[in-house]
Amino acid sequence: MEITYQPYYTDPEFQSLIERIHPPRVCIDNDACQDCTLVKMISVSSMGLFLFDDSGPKAKLERFRIPSIDMAFSQVDSANKHGILLEMVQVLTDLDLVISKSYISSDGGWLMDGQCVYPPSYIYNMTFFYTNSYDAWVAVFHVTDQLGNKVTDETLIVYIQQALSDSRRRGGGIPKELQACLKQEVKPCHVSTEYTAIEMTGRDRPGLISEISAALYELRCHVTAAVVWTHNARVACIIHIEDGLKGGPIMVPKRLAQVHEKLESVVDAHHGSGECRSVRLTAPAAGRTHTERRLHQLMYANRDYEQCQGCDGSCRQWNGCTKTHVTIEACREKGYSVVNLRCRDRTKLLFDTVCALTDMHYVVFHAAISSKGTMADQEYFIRRQDGCSLNTQNERQELAQCLIAAIERRVSDGLRLELCTQNKMGLLSDLTRVFRENGLSITRAEIGTHGEKATGSFYVTDASGDEANLRTVELVRQEIGGSDLMVYKSPSGTSRASSSSISRTSSGEVEERVKFSLGNLWSQLERFSENLGFTKS
Repeated sequence: MEITYQPYYTDPEFQSLIERIHPPRVCIDNDACQDCTLVKMISVSSMGLFLFDDSGPKAKLERFRIPSIDMAFSQVDSANKHGILLEMVQVLTDLDLVISKSYISSDGGWLMDGQCVYPPSYIYNMTFFYTNSYDAWVAVFHVTDQLGNKVTDETLIVYIQQALSDSRRRGGGIPKELQACLKQEVKPCHVSTEYTAIEMTGRDRPGLISEISAALYELRCHVTAAVVWTHNARVACIIHIEDGLKGGPIMVPKRLAQVHEKLESVVDAHHGSGECRSVRLTAPAAGRTHTERRLHQLMYANRDYEQCQGCDGSCRQWNGCTKTHVTIEACREKGYSVVNLRCRDRTKLLFDTVCALTDMHYVVFHAAISSKGTMADQEYFIRRQDGCSLNTQNERQELAQCLIAAIERRVSDGLRLELCTQNKMGLLSDLTRVFRENGLSITRAEIGTHGEKATGSFYVTDASGDEANLRTVELVRQEIGGSDLMVYKSPSGTSRASSSSISRTSSGEVEERVKFSLGNLWSQLERFSENLGFTKS
């Protein structure tokens, strides 16, 4: 008999009241690990819970109502569980922090069918468990800065605590008053919420970005920020523009219609019948979707995942292969689908995979992220938002393809060109024209303006997708300005640090993956517990 999970109903107004009474708390621990900072968050329901102390699993149990005392607990309701993991990862990545390892657990699964399944001891000085009628969410992130150092700045620590807590109450938005305590602006690179935004998707082709930027220049639109992704012959970009004559966002409907019509004609010029493409203009808004998440959504809508294929298993899965592996198995007795991923470790890997799961309307109940050598392992226990697991092969195949696509979109081959030059009207048009005239194709780009300066990066290949000729690149540098453009070889998606994990073995060997079974879920997590210890804040 197949058991289907059915989430219980909780009045959202009641849960909102509980959140106000017991505001979310986050613990920042610099003592538990020698080489990283632990960011810990525990969220439990307001119904009640069981506690036992460190005297062992047979200690006397005591049930109590959650009192108004200073504990590292916060309340998260079941209806809002979807997206909480992405919100936390987004806050940390927007601070330019590297998430090197992570453990996540939720659901009332620590007391299953009347049998105690003890959670790992790192959760708190006192370990707790609870029944299926209660709801909880636990997360531990290992983080460092980009240089591999711990987070020791007190101002930054306070910001993280407040931002993660407010992220739950405000639906992921970070209020400006929280940013006042930091010297840096907290948001994705090269993003503006003060200007008109253009979202464009379509088939990728050489010179497309050059034609789009030239069209904007003709319309006297000044590009203040732009982010471009390409993948599987598809392109998605978000461009922020202002009125090149008057400054500020373009708000006149007739002018917006003119810009929209011009860009549509550029995008439609080389598209075949029935091919997906879109052009959309949006007014300035503080609540805009995170730019990189929005790019994932645009690429997904453009169906860039359809040609994605991971390793076919011929290499003996998990055994040293550098291709992306995705397996999806059923845990029927508890109603989970279990997703295992293995791929090259790189920056923002965790953010990208969680984006895919969240936007496909899957809820992550448990997860463990780690790595060996240059490879990253991710394991997720998921259900659909309606409480069901993945029942058909088509569902599993689509999820696997979308996860592979999310991993591949940010992997940029070719040469990286770093730009720092004087900001001026038509700068992006001039840059991309020079690339196009010299036979260079843009595979990914980010550019933004900061006062009188414009900074950004371009990843370029030749027109056929192969590595660009260095002599050609040098000619481009000289034409643009040798001191304004620096050339770096792309690491092909690998990096020193990753948003998924950097817990390396000294030998760098890749260990054989142990096949999943529900019985060893907590035993796997307990093996990590000796390096973790929740401290009272």
